[in-house]
Amino acid sequence: MKLSSRGLFALSLIFSLTVILFVFGATFTQETIGYILSFNLLFLFCAICFRVLALALWAARIVLLARSLGYHVGFLHSLNMVLAGLLAGTITPGQAGGEPVRVHELYRGGVKVGDATAVVIMERVLDGIILTGMGIIIMLMTREIWSTFSTALIFLIIAAWVFLLSFLFIPFLAMRYPDRMKSLILRLVSWISEKLSHTRFSSSKICACADAEIDTLFHGFNRFAGPARWGLFAGGCATAFFWVTEFLVASVILMGLGLDPNIILSFFFQILIAIIMMIPTTPGSSGITELSTSSLYALIVPAGMLGIFVLLWRFVTFYLNIILGFVAGMCIIHREITCKAESEYELCNKKTVDSEKRGDEKV
Repeated sequence: MKLSSRGLFALSLIFSLTVILFVFGATFTQETIGYILSFNLLFLFCAICFRVLALALWAARIVLLARSLGYHVGFLHSLNMVLAGLLAGTITPGQAGGEPVRVHELYRGGVKVGDATAVVIMERVLDGIILTGMGIIIMLMTREIWSTFSTALIFLIIAAWVFLLSFLFIPFLAMRYPDRMKSLILRLVSWISEKLSHTRFSSSKICACADAEIDTLFHGFNRFAGPARWGLFAGGCATAFFWVTEFLVASVILMGLGLDPNIILSFFFQILIAIIMMIPTTPGSSGITELSTSSLYALIVPAGMLGIFVLLWRFVTFYLNIILGFVAGMCIIHREITCKAESEYELCNKKTVDSEKRGDEKV
Protein backbone atom coordinates (compact mmCIF):
# COMPACT_ATOMS: atom_id res chain seq x y z
CA MET A 1 0.00 0.00 0.00
CA LYS A 2 1.42 3.37 -1.05
CA LEU A 3 1.14 6.36 1.24
CA SER A 4 1.30 9.99 0.14
CA SER A 5 3.53 12.50 1.90
CA ARG A 6 0.46 13.76 3.78
CA GLY A 7 -0.33 10.22 4.90
CA LEU A 8 3.24 9.67 6.12
CA PHE A 9 3.20 13.02 7.89
CA ALA A 10 -0.08 12.14 9.64
CA LEU A 11 1.29 8.70 10.52
CA SER A 12 4.40 10.27 12.03
CA LEU A 13 2.33 12.60 14.22
CA ILE A 14 -0.03 9.78 15.25
CA PHE A 15 2.86 7.54 16.31
CA SER A 16 4.47 10.33 18.31
CA LEU A 17 1.31 11.58 20.04
CA THR A 18 0.07 8.05 20.79
CA VAL A 19 3.26 7.11 22.63
CA ILE A 20 3.37 10.44 24.50
CA LEU A 21 -0.27 10.00 25.60
CA PHE A 22 0.53 6.45 26.67
CA VAL A 23 3.50 7.66 28.75
CA PHE A 24 1.32 10.41 30.25
CA GLY A 25 -1.38 7.93 31.16
CA ALA A 26 1.05 5.38 32.60
CA THR A 27 2.95 7.92 34.74
CA PHE A 28 0.18 10.36 35.71
CA THR A 29 0.00 10.99 39.46
CA GLN A 30 -1.57 13.59 41.73
CA GLU A 31 1.66 15.61 41.56
CA THR A 32 1.71 15.76 37.73
CA ILE A 33 -0.59 18.80 37.46
CA GLY A 34 1.52 20.62 40.04
CA TYR A 35 4.67 19.86 38.02
CA ILE A 36 3.00 21.27 34.89
CA LEU A 37 1.95 24.50 36.61
CA SER A 38 5.33 25.00 38.25
CA PHE A 39 7.38 24.54 35.06
CA ASN A 40 9.52 27.61 34.34
CA LEU A 41 8.83 28.73 30.77
CA LEU A 42 12.14 30.59 30.69
CA PHE A 43 13.89 27.23 30.52
CA LEU A 44 11.71 26.21 27.56
CA PHE A 45 12.79 29.39 25.79
CA CYS A 46 16.45 28.56 26.57
CA ALA A 47 15.94 25.01 25.27
CA ILE A 48 14.56 26.40 22.00
CA CYS A 49 17.55 28.77 21.76
CA PHE A 50 19.96 25.84 22.19
CA ARG A 51 18.08 23.94 19.48
CA VAL A 52 18.27 26.89 17.07
CA LEU A 53 21.99 27.30 17.84
CA ALA A 54 22.51 23.59 17.11
CA LEU A 55 20.80 23.98 13.73
CA ALA A 56 23.02 26.99 12.97
CA LEU A 57 26.09 24.86 13.73
CA TRP A 58 24.72 22.18 11.38
CA ALA A 59 24.42 24.81 8.64
CA ALA A 60 27.98 26.01 9.37
CA ARG A 61 29.22 22.42 8.96
CA ILE A 62 27.72 22.24 5.47
CA VAL A 63 29.30 25.59 4.55
CA LEU A 64 32.73 24.39 5.72
CA LEU A 65 32.53 21.02 3.93
CA ALA A 66 31.37 22.64 0.70
CA ARG A 67 34.03 25.36 0.91
CA SER A 68 36.79 22.76 1.32
CA LEU A 69 35.70 21.36 -2.07
CA GLY A 70 35.90 24.83 -3.62
CA TYR A 71 32.25 25.93 -3.41
CA HIS A 72 30.93 29.04 -1.69
CA VAL A 73 27.52 28.22 -0.23
CA GLY A 74 25.89 31.03 1.75
CA PHE A 75 25.15 30.44 5.44
CA LEU A 76 21.50 31.49 5.15
CA HIS A 77 21.01 29.19 2.15
CA SER A 78 22.63 26.38 4.14
CA LEU A 79 20.44 27.08 7.18
CA ASN A 80 17.31 27.05 5.03
CA MET A 81 18.23 23.66 3.53
CA VAL A 82 18.80 22.24 7.02
CA LEU A 83 15.38 23.46 8.16
CA ALA A 84 13.67 22.17 5.02
CA GLY A 85 15.37 18.82 5.52
CA LEU A 86 13.88 18.61 9.02
CA LEU A 87 10.37 18.66 7.57
CA ALA A 88 11.24 15.98 5.01
CA GLY A 89 12.74 13.94 7.83
CA THR A 90 9.41 13.81 9.68
CA ILE A 91 7.82 11.70 6.93
CA THR A 92 10.70 9.33 6.11
CA PRO A 93 12.05 6.33 8.06
CA GLY A 94 15.15 7.19 10.05
CA GLN A 95 14.65 10.84 9.06
CA ALA A 96 16.48 9.99 5.82
CA GLY A 97 14.41 12.42 3.75
CA GLY A 98 16.58 15.33 4.80
CA GLU A 99 19.59 14.08 2.80
CA PRO A 100 17.99 14.35 -0.69
CA VAL A 101 16.70 17.82 0.23
CA ARG A 102 20.18 18.99 1.20
CA VAL A 103 21.69 17.48 -1.96
CA HIS A 104 19.10 19.30 -4.09
CA GLU A 105 19.62 22.60 -2.28
CA LEU A 106 23.40 22.32 -2.53
CA TYR A 107 22.94 21.75 -6.27
CA ARG A 108 20.75 24.86 -6.42
CA GLY A 109 23.57 26.67 -4.62
CA GLY A 110 26.02 25.84 -7.41
CA VAL A 111 27.47 22.55 -6.13
CA LYS A 112 27.75 19.60 -8.53
CA VAL A 113 25.40 16.74 -7.65
CA GLY A 114 28.31 14.36 -7.05
CA ASP A 115 30.08 16.79 -4.72
CA ALA A 116 26.80 17.62 -2.96
CA THR A 117 26.26 13.91 -2.33
CA ALA A 118 29.82 13.61 -1.01
CA VAL A 119 29.17 16.49 1.43
CA VAL A 120 25.95 14.92 2.71
CA ILE A 121 27.54 11.47 3.12
CA MET A 122 30.51 13.01 4.97
CA GLU A 123 28.00 14.63 7.33
CA ARG A 124 26.81 11.16 8.35
CA VAL A 125 30.40 9.93 8.59
CA LEU A 126 31.31 12.81 10.93
CA ASP A 127 28.18 12.12 12.99
CA GLY A 128 29.24 8.50 13.31
CA ILE A 129 32.78 9.37 14.37
CA ILE A 130 31.75 12.03 16.91
CA LEU A 131 28.86 10.05 18.42
CA THR A 132 30.99 6.91 18.68
CA GLY A 133 33.85 8.80 20.33
CA MET A 134 31.53 10.58 22.77
CA GLY A 135 29.67 7.33 23.43
CA ILE A 136 32.82 5.37 24.30
CA ILE A 137 34.04 8.06 26.70
CA ILE A 138 30.70 8.41 28.49
CA MET A 139 30.12 4.62 28.55
CA LEU A 140 33.38 4.22 30.47
CA MET A 141 32.15 6.87 32.92
CA THR A 142 28.71 5.26 33.38
CA ARG A 143 29.41 1.51 33.18
CA GLU A 144 27.02 0.68 36.02
CA ILE A 145 24.00 2.03 34.14
CA TRP A 146 24.12 -0.75 31.51
CA SER A 147 22.93 -3.33 34.04
CA THR A 148 19.58 -1.49 34.27
CA PHE A 149 18.82 -1.76 30.53
CA SER A 150 16.46 -4.41 29.19
CA THR A 151 17.74 -6.97 26.66
CA ALA A 152 15.48 -5.53 23.94
CA LEU A 153 16.84 -2.00 24.49
CA ILE A 154 20.46 -3.22 24.41
CA PHE A 155 19.79 -5.12 21.16
CA LEU A 156 18.20 -2.00 19.62
CA ILE A 157 21.18 0.13 20.65
CA ILE A 158 23.69 -2.33 19.18
CA ALA A 159 21.72 -2.60 15.91
CA ALA A 160 21.52 1.19 15.68
CA TRP A 161 25.23 1.60 16.32
CA VAL A 162 26.14 -0.94 13.63
CA PHE A 163 23.84 0.87 11.16
CA LEU A 164 25.45 4.23 11.99
CA LEU A 165 29.01 2.92 11.69
CA SER A 166 28.19 1.37 8.30
CA PHE A 167 28.31 4.89 6.84
CA LEU A 168 32.02 5.02 7.66
CA PHE A 169 32.68 2.33 5.06
CA ILE A 170 31.07 4.17 2.14
CA PRO A 171 33.98 6.59 1.45
CA PHE A 172 36.53 3.84 2.17
CA LEU A 173 34.98 1.40 -0.31
CA ALA A 174 34.55 4.15 -2.91
CA MET A 175 38.27 5.01 -2.73
CA ARG A 176 39.49 1.41 -2.36
CA TYR A 177 37.29 -0.25 -4.98
CA PRO A 178 36.06 2.57 -7.27
CA ASP A 179 35.25 0.40 -10.31
CA ARG A 180 33.25 -2.17 -8.36
CA MET A 181 31.38 0.47 -6.38
CA LYS A 182 30.62 2.46 -9.53
CA SER A 183 29.28 -0.66 -11.26
CA LEU A 184 27.10 -1.46 -8.24
CA ILE A 185 25.71 2.09 -8.04
CA LEU A 186 25.03 2.22 -11.79
CA ARG A 187 23.07 -1.04 -11.59
CA LEU A 188 21.04 0.44 -8.74
CA VAL A 189 20.44 3.63 -10.74
CA SER A 190 19.43 1.57 -13.78
CA TRP A 191 16.91 -0.37 -11.71
CA ILE A 192 15.48 2.85 -10.22
CA SER A 193 15.32 4.56 -13.63
CA GLU A 194 13.27 1.66 -15.00
CA LYS A 195 10.78 2.22 -12.20
CA LEU A 196 10.66 5.89 -13.19
CA SER A 197 10.08 5.16 -16.87
CA HIS A 198 6.90 7.25 -16.81
CA THR A 199 8.92 10.45 -16.24
CA ARG A 200 10.16 12.77 -18.99
CA PHE A 201 13.74 11.49 -18.54
CA SER A 202 14.81 8.37 -20.43
CA SER A 203 16.62 5.56 -18.64
CA SER A 204 19.72 6.02 -20.80
CA LYS A 205 19.85 9.77 -20.05
CA ILE A 206 19.54 9.14 -16.29
CA CYS A 207 22.32 6.52 -16.39
CA ALA A 208 24.57 8.83 -18.45
CA CYS A 209 24.13 11.66 -15.94
CA ALA A 210 24.66 9.24 -13.04
CA ASP A 211 27.90 7.96 -14.62
CA ALA A 212 29.40 11.46 -14.66
CA GLU A 213 28.16 12.37 -11.17
CA ILE A 214 29.47 9.13 -9.64
CA ASP A 215 32.95 10.08 -10.90
CA THR A 216 32.48 13.49 -9.27
CA LEU A 217 31.31 11.80 -6.04
CA PHE A 218 34.37 9.54 -5.86
CA HIS A 219 36.64 12.46 -6.72
CA GLY A 220 35.02 14.38 -3.85
CA PHE A 221 35.85 11.55 -1.44
CA ASN A 222 39.47 11.57 -2.64
CA ARG A 223 39.70 15.32 -2.11
CA PHE A 224 38.32 14.94 1.44
CA ALA A 225 41.12 12.44 2.04
CA GLY A 226 43.67 14.86 0.51
CA PRO A 227 43.61 18.64 -0.02
CA ALA A 228 40.13 19.07 1.52
CA ARG A 229 41.16 17.46 4.83
CA TRP A 230 40.89 20.82 6.55
CA GLY A 231 37.18 20.79 5.73
CA LEU A 232 36.77 17.46 7.51
CA PHE A 233 38.61 18.79 10.55
CA ALA A 234 36.60 22.02 10.65
CA GLY A 235 33.39 20.11 9.94
CA GLY A 236 34.27 17.65 12.71
CA CYS A 237 34.65 20.52 15.20
CA ALA A 238 31.29 21.95 14.09
CA THR A 239 29.76 18.47 14.44
CA ALA A 240 31.07 18.08 17.99
CA PHE A 241 29.69 21.50 19.01
CA PHE A 242 26.41 20.66 17.25
CA TRP A 243 25.84 17.47 19.24
CA VAL A 244 26.89 19.04 22.55
CA THR A 245 24.44 21.91 21.98
CA GLU A 246 21.73 19.50 20.85
CA PHE A 247 22.17 17.31 23.93
CA LEU A 248 21.98 20.27 26.30
CA VAL A 249 18.29 20.74 25.34
CA ALA A 250 17.21 17.82 27.54
CA SER A 251 19.28 19.05 30.51
CA VAL A 252 17.76 22.53 30.23
CA ILE A 253 14.24 21.03 30.28
CA LEU A 254 15.17 18.95 33.35
CA MET A 255 16.25 22.16 35.09
CA GLY A 256 12.92 23.77 34.13
CA LEU A 257 11.20 20.91 35.95
CA GLY A 258 13.28 21.62 39.05
CA LEU A 259 15.53 18.58 38.59
CA ASP A 260 19.28 18.20 38.45
CA PRO A 261 20.51 18.54 34.81
CA ASN A 262 22.36 15.19 35.07
CA ILE A 263 24.55 16.26 32.15
CA ILE A 264 26.70 13.11 31.94
CA LEU A 265 23.81 10.64 32.11
CA SER A 266 21.61 12.85 29.93
CA PHE A 267 24.35 13.05 27.29
CA PHE A 268 24.68 9.27 27.42
CA PHE A 269 20.94 8.81 26.93
CA GLN A 270 20.89 11.37 24.14
CA ILE A 271 23.70 9.61 22.28
CA LEU A 272 21.78 6.32 22.42
CA ILE A 273 18.55 8.02 21.33
CA ALA A 274 20.30 9.86 18.46
CA ILE A 275 21.73 6.58 17.18
CA ILE A 276 18.39 4.77 17.51
CA MET A 277 16.67 7.60 15.58
CA MET A 278 18.91 6.91 12.59
CA ILE A 279 17.50 3.39 12.10
CA PRO A 280 14.97 3.44 9.23
CA THR A 281 11.87 2.24 11.09
CA THR A 282 8.85 4.54 11.41
CA PRO A 283 8.34 7.90 9.61
CA GLY A 284 10.56 10.43 11.38
CA SER A 285 11.48 7.67 13.88
CA SER A 286 8.36 8.79 15.77
CA GLY A 287 7.06 6.41 18.39
CA ILE A 288 10.42 4.63 18.63
CA THR A 289 12.08 7.83 19.83
CA GLU A 290 9.42 8.53 22.47
CA LEU A 291 9.57 4.94 23.74
CA SER A 292 13.36 4.90 24.01
CA THR A 293 13.37 8.36 25.64
CA SER A 294 10.80 7.41 28.27
CA SER A 295 12.59 4.08 28.94
CA LEU A 296 15.97 5.75 29.47
CA TYR A 297 14.93 8.91 31.31
CA ALA A 298 12.68 6.91 33.66
CA LEU A 299 15.97 6.10 35.45
CA ILE A 300 16.50 9.75 36.50
CA VAL A 301 13.08 11.46 36.13
CA PRO A 302 10.30 10.92 38.72
CA ALA A 303 7.31 9.02 37.31
CA GLY A 304 4.95 11.97 37.63
CA MET A 305 7.28 14.19 35.56
CA LEU A 306 8.17 11.70 32.84
CA GLY A 307 5.25 12.44 30.50
CA ILE A 308 5.83 16.21 30.80
CA PHE A 309 9.53 15.81 30.08
CA VAL A 310 8.98 13.64 27.00
CA LEU A 311 6.36 16.07 25.63
CA LEU A 312 8.52 19.18 26.15
CA TRP A 313 11.64 17.51 24.75
CA ARG A 314 9.81 16.26 21.66
CA PHE A 315 8.23 19.68 21.16
CA VAL A 316 11.68 21.26 20.92
CA THR A 317 13.34 18.47 18.90
CA PHE A 318 10.43 17.25 16.72
CA TYR A 319 7.35 19.47 16.59
CA LEU A 320 9.50 22.59 16.29
CA ASN A 321 11.12 20.88 13.26
CA ILE A 322 7.72 20.85 11.57
CA ILE A 323 7.14 24.56 12.19
CA LEU A 324 10.62 25.68 11.08
CA GLY A 325 10.68 23.19 8.21
CA PHE A 326 7.33 24.40 6.90
CA VAL A 327 8.58 28.01 6.80
CA ALA A 328 11.80 26.95 5.04
CA GLY A 329 9.83 24.80 2.61
CA MET A 330 7.60 27.74 1.70
CA CYS A 331 10.71 29.83 0.98
CA ILE A 332 12.00 27.12 -1.38
CA ILE A 333 8.65 26.79 -3.14
CA HIS A 334 8.44 30.58 -3.58
CA ARG A 335 11.96 30.60 -5.03
CA GLU A 336 11.20 27.76 -7.44
CA ILE A 337 7.98 29.42 -8.62
CA THR A 338 9.81 32.74 -9.13
CA CYS A 339 12.65 31.06 -11.04
CA LYS A 340 10.18 29.18 -13.24
CA ALA A 341 8.25 32.39 -13.97
CA GLU A 342 11.47 34.22 -14.84
CA SER A 343 12.58 31.35 -17.11
CA GLU A 344 9.25 31.35 -18.93
CA TYR A 345 9.42 35.15 -19.28
CA GLU A 346 12.94 34.97 -20.73
CA LEU A 347 11.89 32.17 -23.10
CA CYS A 348 8.88 34.20 -24.24
CA ASN A 349 11.09 37.26 -24.88
CA LYS A 350 13.58 35.13 -26.80
CA LYS A 351 10.83 33.76 -29.02
CA THR A 352 9.54 37.30 -29.62
CA VAL A 353 13.02 38.56 -30.54
CA ASP A 354 13.61 35.58 -32.86
CA SER A 355 10.23 36.17 -34.51
CA GLU A 356 11.06 39.86 -35.07
CA LYS A 357 14.45 38.94 -36.54
CA ARG A 358 12.82 36.51 -38.98
CA GLY A 359 10.32 39.25 -39.94
CA ASP A 360 13.15 41.73 -40.61
CA GLU A 361 15.01 39.16 -42.71
CA LYS A 362 11.92 38.60 -44.88
CA VAL A 363 11.56 42.35 -45.41
